[in-house]
Amino acid sequence: MDSQGRQPHVLVVPAPGQSHVASLMKLSHKIVEHGIKVTFVNTEFIHAKVTASMPIKSEEKSPIRLVSIPDGLEPGDDRKDDIKLTHSMLKVMPVHLKELIEQINQSNDDDQISCVIAGISVGWALEVAEKMGIKRAAVWPAGPGDLAFVLHIPKLIQDGMIDTKGTPIKDNLIWLSKEIPAWSSTELLWSRPGDSKMQNFIFEYYILRANHCVKQCNWLLCNSFHELDSPACDLIPGIIPVGPLLLGNQLSNYVGSLRPQNSACLSWLDKKPVGSVIYVAFGSIATFSQQQFDELAFGLELISQPFLWVVRSDITEGPLAEFLHMFRTRLNDCGMIVEWAPQEKVLEHPSIACFVSHCGWNSTLEGISMGVPFLCWPFLADQFHNKSYICDAWKIGLGLTPDENGLITRHEIKTKIETLLPDDGIKKNALKLKKMAKTSVTEGGSSFKNFESFIDQLKN
Repeated sequence: MDSQGRQPHVLVVPAPGQSHVASLMKLSHKIVEHGIKVTFVNTEFIHAKVTASMPIKSEEKSPIRLVSIPDGLEPGDDRKDDIKLTHSMLKVMPVHLKELIEQINQSNDDDQISCVIAGISVGWALEVAEKMGIKRAAVWPAGPGDLAFVLHIPKLIQDGMIDTKGTPIKDNLIWLSKEIPAWSSTELLWSRPGDSKMQNFIFEYYILRANHCVKQCNWLLCNSFHELDSPACDLIPGIIPVGPLLLGNQLSNYVGSLRPQNSACLSWLDKKPVGSVIYVAFGSIATFSQQQFDELAFGLELISQPFLWVVRSDITEGPLAEFLHMFRTRLNDCGMIVEWAPQEKVLEHPSIACFVSHCGWNSTLEGISMGVPFLCWPFLADQFHNKSYICDAWKIGLGLTPDENGLITRHEIKTKIETLLPDDGIKKNALKLKKMAKTSVTEGGSSFKNFESFIDQLKN
């Protein structure tokens, strides 16, 4: 209870994307379990996707109230145009958020918003809270290493490593410390090769603003655990690692997926031998050229081991339905293809042997928490650096190497999987990290204590 004896009421605002919504919804479930009321604010567009993807009646069962505000675009507008979407959100959403908070605060004395929790990429939500005199918790959606890097940007500019637009001046590796994997100057968080407009935009709107966000919040939460990356955590003043944020027993009333999850794959996995299935999933935004998609399909076919492959309808521009129909008939029961999967449950399944992944931060933490070895195929943003951690620092996976044309061939896929699966050293390291992750969120563990302390502060 707060000083007036009211139940605290938290407003949670994620950025409009699958990984952001998922991790903040998991955090919200943890908060609710401690007797704190949570209202979760999506854009109208994302809210419609979330509610359409829910299992029947799960909104009624959910302990979290779902609300939405407009993002300023028309229903038919292209929300994959990040620049247009961001400008529209910055223009209209702060006003709508302020009105929503005022409406909640006026409706009932016991319902006052006591804290706004928002992803750093929607820092405007924290600014609204600050102006209204409400406490603020910022959530960094990626790994602590990347946040340490972002906070280090003024020094990188000063040292002549990058210019004020984020463009590398020298083509070399950038190190923060000996204990943290280096960043390649061509694979920075904001790098978009061949698209300088987008690169400048991400650097200006998201990366530089993150520095401001961190300074203006009362708490800085991160979905990681201290033992996983203590050198980076030690470089970030005030960081509170509370991860890994996992669903655990919340699956039945979880409302954070933007696509319907196909749970039939779990009973398919039940029929497979322990440690035999290759799980292949590339998150919500990675896309393939038709040629690369075909190489991946034929690579999986060459391995002659069962695989579960998540293929979104927008993963390639080619004639997907036709290809999948033909491919499935050749596979018989050896492979299963689904549009979206309950990933935590899949990774936890004893039949899973390895995870072919884009190395997004949520996927990375989920794989670590389940002790699954990785085959890394990063596409953009923090995924390259996560791959460096996975392969070089933690040694729990291998990376795929493109050929001279930039293509990851079917033979590369086959060879790497055949190298990864029998590697006992990688398996041992993966199980060691699994144990470490579990300890951190168990009573007395580092993330457990951090989270309890955060809750106590929210209540008082």
